[in-house]
Amino acid sequence: MNNGRDFVEVRSNGSVFPKRGTNPRTLYAHQTEAMRCMDKINQESSYSTLIVLPTGGGKTYTAALWLLKNAIDRKKKILWIAHRQMLLDQAAESFQTYAYAEVIPHISSFCFRIVSGSSSHDRTSDIRPQDSLLIASKDSIGRHLERLDAWLQGEQELYLVMDEAHHSTAKTYRRIIDYVKAKVPHVKLIGLTATPFRTAESEQGLLARIYQDGIRDGRVVHGDVGITYQISLKELISRRILAKPIFESYYTDEQYGGSLGVDALESIQRLDVLPENIVEQMVQSAPRNKLIVETYKANPEKYGQTLVFAVSVPHAVQLASLFRKAGIAADYVVSELRDPVTGVTVSREDNERKLEEYRKGNLQVLVNVNILTEGVDLPRTRTVFLARPTVSTILMTQMVGRALRGPAAGGDASAYIVSFIDEWNEHIAWVNPESLFVGDNDFEDSRTERVQHILRLVSISKIEEFASILDDSVDTTLLERVPFEERIPVGMYAFSYLEENGMDHTDQVMVYNSTQEAYRQLMESLPALFESFGAEEEYLSEEQLREMERQCRDTFFCGEMIPPYEPQDVRNILKYYAQYEAAPAFYTFEEIDRSRLDVAAIARKIWDERMTAQEETAYLNALWDSGDDNMLKLFFGRKLYFLKQLQIERMKLMYPDIYEEQGSNVEFGRRKLEDLPLYEIGKINPELEKKLRDEAFEKSKNEKGEYQCACCGRTGTSRVAFQVDHIVPMNAGGKTVPENLQILCRQCNGEKSDRI
Repeated sequence: MNNGRDFVEVRSNGSVFPKRGTNPRTLYAHQTEAMRCMDKINQESSYSTLIVLPTGGGKTYTAALWLLKNAIDRKKKILWIAHRQMLLDQAAESFQTYAYAEVIPHISSFCFRIVSGSSSHDRTSDIRPQDSLLIASKDSIGRHLERLDAWLQGEQELYLVMDEAHHSTAKTYRRIIDYVKAKVPHVKLIGLTATPFRTAESEQGLLARIYQDGIRDGRVVHGDVGITYQISLKELISRRILAKPIFESYYTDEQYGGSLGVDALESIQRLDVLPENIVEQMVQSAPRNKLIVETYKANPEKYGQTLVFAVSVPHAVQLASLFRKAGIAADYVVSELRDPVTGVTVSREDNERKLEEYRKGNLQVLVNVNILTEGVDLPRTRTVFLARPTVSTILMTQMVGRALRGPAAGGDASAYIVSFIDEWNEHIAWVNPESLFVGDNDFEDSRTERVQHILRLVSISKIEEFASILDDSVDTTLLERVPFEERIPVGMYAFSYLEENGMDHTDQVMVYNSTQEAYRQLMESLPALFESFGAEEEYLSEEQLREMERQCRDTFFCGEMIPPYEPQDVRNILKYYAQYEAAPAFYTFEEIDRSRLDVAAIARKIWDERMTAQEETAYLNALWDSGDDNMLKLFFGRKLYFLKQLQIERMKLMYPDIYEEQGSNVEFGRRKLEDLPLYEIGKINPELEKKLRDEAFEKSKNEKGEYQCACCGRTGTSRVAFQVDHIVPMNAGGKTVPENLQILCRQCNGEKSDRI
């Protein structure tokens, strides 16, 4: 006899019953207008469209409320696709929370199911025909599309929702859309996104093929990128619904990750989990913790009520204690903390009591470890302190979002997003909060603000370069010889893609005068590159990435480039293209006045005017503290970086011979460059390597001007499908000289095994 002990309650499926009463959450005007537009396009026979609401605009709530009324209440099925467990849970919670009888008056209940690879969710094999609302991860469904067959059978109309729809041009999303459309006669496709055009023009073309129906000037239109409703971040700020984000960065001078192993890097990049030893270093760093507390203490009226996101539970406890010692009313909330002496555990009631004190204004600072990212109403929060780094765009969005509530929503007109930035010797793509608004950055009101935004992005990207100049163990001689203006990026490629675990990876690839042309050629040749490698999968293997990056190096990035390109940047671009089959968007930095960053001119002024030590100090202090639009401070971040670079420029004036090539006191044996492989020649003489490669390709052209494989005769207009090869192999006495070089396609060269 079953006594109930054979079962356990799960939250991944169940039945939802209409709530009595009225929904207490009031719709904003933009949400009401979005629903009105969705009603209008719902009358059309063709319905594939985007709903564009910025971060904080309530896109999940708006869509869920509309679908409850227009799909669930009319017994139409919904397939809701997202790429992260957190997004799936948020969607399910919205449908459950707002299922009021006034919205779904014609049904007594509906069944829901959440499907993903998480142990807390169901599997695709659990899907049942009676499920009205199926909320699923794109990878789980994408791998087992046939398991939708029974659920879709007999359906004439279905609503298909793509959350974070700017990702829906990726191959798996497109495969899901095509599969469902082949099974159901009338699929109503709704894409939800905050930033649909953070992408390149070529990707917009893909979006237009997916979302074809929209409303423009009050009329339903078809073609182009179909958008039923959109509102900008600037408009929500002007309506006082959202606060205007103001970004600040403080440098901790702490160094972490100097010797991270493969497992630790994997933990950070794929799981967003810091190794325990590094967490402990952060917790124990008195200077870092002091900076966090002193930053608030210096401007308590400006920052107001502040949420601090800490790296661990001990860190949260310690920071709260330090805030209190500094005379600041502070406390912490954590998911679980057990006192080792008393055995007492922090309870839900303890957390609620502290949250209520914060709501009443009795606490100025509340420290937490990720538990205040969502679901808790704290409208008086004006500032977030980011005392932990993250590689998760979603987590960063949630942390930043806690302060974005505007006056109309019970918040403030402006919000401060304060980052505490450490030095990491390993190249880890930490999310810069300001990058969340790249492509949707129209909340900036002036050219000055746009320049400041650009410089903050550049500054964070160049921390590693500046730090290496301070490190005597790193040889930066070649870099220091380059005029400083040439080390300022001319622009960047900004993009995001999905890791295999569903985590968002956001990247900014800085482009310099030295690399601009190489990147331009790479972007044009991406289709040919992928075709030549036969790379069709959405996720490239590490071996594929290494081989393809090496081909890009040989084809586009050979020759002297200072600053050089970063191989990891190219690999990230390849990952992006593998998913979206489009080149990432390029953002130019034309608005930067490089003359205001001319450290050499500052050094020359000091030299020419023969300033005394006191005069020099006063002059430099005045430059560094010259107001809010101070480009030097924004660019260098730390005064120490600026002074070190200035010292280098002064040394060039005082001792120019130091920065000239120095002779060696050792006479080594010699080998002719022609006896070395091309790749080795490039290490010694990059320009010669480039010249030899260029000549080999030029020589290989046929009468049509196409490159032609010397073995199989294959032709092509792009170099990426071909490699330089020795006619007489080096192990048979062949030389690396123009007359002994030929072009082979990758396949022929692979069979010959004489790649150079």
